Amino acid sequence: MVDAGMSRWKAFLMGALSGLAEPVFGCLVVLAIGAITPFMPWMLAFAAGAMMFVVTEELIPDAHMGERSTLGTIGVLAGFLVMMILDVALG
Repeated sequence: MVDAGMSRWKAFLMGALSGLAEPVFGCLVVLAIGAITPFMPWMLAFAAGAMMFVVTEELIPDAHMGERSTLGTIGVLAGFLVMMILDVALG
């Protein structure tokens, strides 16, 4: 924001204000935990899927621009395999 012409003080305040959503919604989730517990696996699966989409959509194409173009894909597959093994092993 400073690079866009905003003063340092105002940029700091805007950044601090944007962080206020986390404790507010964190408290709301704690209050609603009884109602959302059955949906927690679905919500976590959606979050994991969204992260996988971003990685495969943004990072893998950049990794394919170099000499070792398959290394990025192998890395994602290896990470996914480790994640699945840990999920099954740790229940």
